[in-house]
Amino acid sequence: MKASTFVYPWDVNGDPEAPARIAALGVRQVTLAAAYHSTRALTPRHPRHRIVTAEHAAVLYPMDDRWAGRQLRPYAAGDWAPGDAYGEAAAALADAGLEVHTWVVLAHNSRMGAEHPDTSVANAYGDRYPWAPCIAQPDTRAYLIDLAAEAAVRPGARGTELESLGWYGLQHLHAHDKTGGVGLGDAGQYLMSLCFCPHCRTGYGEQGLDADELAAAVRTALEPVWQGAPSDGGWAAIEKLLGETNATATRAWRDDTARTLQEAAVRAVRAAAPDGFQVLLHADPVSYHCGANAGVDPEHILSVADGVVVPCAGGPGLLTPFVEQGGVERGSVERGSAVIAANFTVVSGMGGSPATLSADLARARELGATEMRLYHAGLASDGDLEAVRAALTAS
Repeated sequence: MKASTFVYPWDVNGDPEAPARIAALGVRQVTLAAAYHSTRALTPRHPRHRIVTAEHAAVLYPMDDRWAGRQLRPYAAGDWAPGDAYGEAAAALADAGLEVHTWVVLAHNSRMGAEHPDTSVANAYGDRYPWAPCIAQPDTRAYLIDLAAEAAVRPGARGTELESLGWYGLQHLHAHDKTGGVGLGDAGQYLMSLCFCPHCRTGYGEQGLDADELAAAVRTALEPVWQGAPSDGGWAAIEKLLGETNATATRAWRDDTARTLQEAAVRAVRAAAPDGFQVLLHADPVSYHCGANAGVDPEHILSVADGVVVPCAGGPGLLTPFVEQGGVERGSVERGSAVIAANFTVVSGMGGSPATLSADLARARELGATEMRLYHAGLASDGDLEAVRAALTAS
């Protein structure tokens, strides 16, 4: 299987040994960040630094003039990725024989939420989530679609992986996060991620719901959860807490909002890209899930994009719904050629298990994965990278 590893530009720029070291792992491709959220990242081998603090979401290349005069626009990176940091790193990686694809984070931007609070998801209590742009809002959708096209199609890139192209909800590792005091299960996370901004309130109305009554129903449903009652059990638990009619209507609104955004973003990328450019989404096969791996309908998303990158840190089980739909007809993709990439964390300190990677890859292949992704060559220790190299050599 084709293997790719995730990389940041700051892992490569200023370290002349980085491209060859990454190529020596046995990967054929790198997925290189072109637009990324705020982060604090370790760089354990870089000759100039050990910690990089990306203070806000930013594009890691010079923006073009499509953003002139627009209120919502990307932010330029600071000294953690100056100039065309993406382009510099991409050229060095390509010179080492690696195929470069862009890594584009979309609906996850705390600075935009801080500077333009009305763009953020607002929960049933009136709290805003500044890290989570509401993807129902027309201006936000236009921003995300244009960002996808610009950041994905960088010079020399052979494809892209679009992350956070869907709803972002409560679950987010914010600075000094203190939200773990109550165990919000799947149902609680969903209820706390429902948006009540003006656009979503209108959307609920189009589904036959009164937004004020729905918000009150959400608060009532969550009251036992705040007192310690469990809220696991998937969609059935959501229907039990919120009522089947309310739950079904909210999901219909949110699913349609996400699907149409995904369709528009992929169209925009394809329009800007050369022939043969690969478009993948980071995706979860449960459409009501929120986060970096956007909840999708597997059949629908494989009718839109060339494939998906599927989180496998908890095991490869999430691959199956996509594999089962991998042969559907798609506009520009031949039958049966969908990319189903299994994404494994290989950083021990972040919960990964590089020591079991050979077995994990074998199991993913058995389940139908066509490619693999390894998170993350820049963050991993030397020991983790050695385990990755051994696993890829064995496979």
